[in-house]
Amino acid sequence: MTHIGLIREGKVPSDNRVAFTPQQCAWIMENYPQVSFTVQPSPDRCFSDDEYRQEGVPLSEDLNHCDILMGIKEVPVQQLIPGKKYLFFSHTKKLQEQNKDLLRSIIDKKITLIDYECLVHDDGQRILGFGFFAGVVGAHNGLLAYGQRTGSFTFKRVHQCKDFQELITHYFGVKLPPMKIVVTGSGRVAAGILEVMGLLGIKYVTPDEFLICQYKYPVYTQLKAGELYLKKTDKSYSREDFHRNPGAYECKFLPFATVSDVLMNGIYWDKNIPQLFTWEDLALDNFRIQAIADITDDKFGSVPCNLGDTSIDDPIYGVHKRKREKTEDPFDPDSITMMCVGNLPNELPRDASQYFGDQLMKYVFDDLLMEKSELIRRATIIDAGKLTKKYSYMRDYAGV
Repeated sequence: MTHIGLIREGKVPSDNRVAFTPQQCAWIMENYPQVSFTVQPSPDRCFSDDEYRQEGVPLSEDLNHCDILMGIKEVPVQQLIPGKKYLFFSHTKKLQEQNKDLLRSIIDKKITLIDYECLVHDDGQRILGFGFFAGVVGAHNGLLAYGQRTGSFTFKRVHQCKDFQELITHYFGVKLPPMKIVVTGSGRVAAGILEVMGLLGIKYVTPDEFLICQYKYPVYTQLKAGELYLKKTDKSYSREDFHRNPGAYECKFLPFATVSDVLMNGIYWDKNIPQLFTWEDLALDNFRIQAIADITDDKFGSVPCNLGDTSIDDPIYGVHKRKREKTEDPFDPDSITMMCVGNLPNELPRDASQYFGDQLMKYVFDDLLMEKSELIRRATIIDAGKLTKKYSYMRDYAGV
């Protein structure tokens, strides 16, 4: 028998998503009689304790009897149970300074850590993530910020909607003013952004048309990596070469900053990839962008004027165009309105959890129950307190 525990989220601010919904737990227990679930009670989870009880899933504060413990965000060090197998987003693979103590505690307590972020298909594509709903909420919030800044329209906040269906209903009859929106990226986040563009009837135009044409209705264009980054030597683009040697490429975004009202940033970034623009570019008189939804949300990342996370309750701040790293009134004429919420899917937690659990069930769950699985091995950062070979580059970070 395999006992799985769904832990209560302990990180502050509290996350309200969950790895499996009540209905998914019930389906698994019916179709996998060798599996049982126990849920740790939580006042914050998007599915109530009663919803789990109604599906026959027991609740217990004590999860010591469980073999596998599943959460979403980082687990506070004091809540880690020694010797257990955990699955959650640890945010350690990029050597994030804030989670160094967490990884060291996992090692000290001889825990096995399987990181959701490291679960990938054989071709390297990530299996799990909340990117689509981050894109949906981020696009909505970016438009809302622009509407507030210009006084031209307003939206209901996403977290005031019960679910995605209610949000869709809210869009019925919404009339938007002429505006030009530039979207970066081509992954799950971008797919969520484009979903909102479609629901609101915002018309797609090609990048070339976007640069030279004016419109009396709202339009957007999408810039994928091959349209954003070109090799300095021959102006070519190769995905494999770009990820292997990003320093050899330059970013071609700046012309779009001179014709866009809103930037919705959904492109992957790491420290070696050129930024979309610079602080000097921001200060130029022809830098037209008024609102930025930095959905991938890297502080000082692809969007250099991202000064750090905002919250669901207070999602925007202003950044002065000429006074670096100085926040302002978000609607000051000399500022850019920034939306940098770090936990966007929490505004649609039931839909996001349903989607996440579906992906787990389709692509991960059978492997999780196997004695040996290559899929699980690739995603295991710590095995019974020892750093695995694939993640040996983390040795100094982990203090081993």
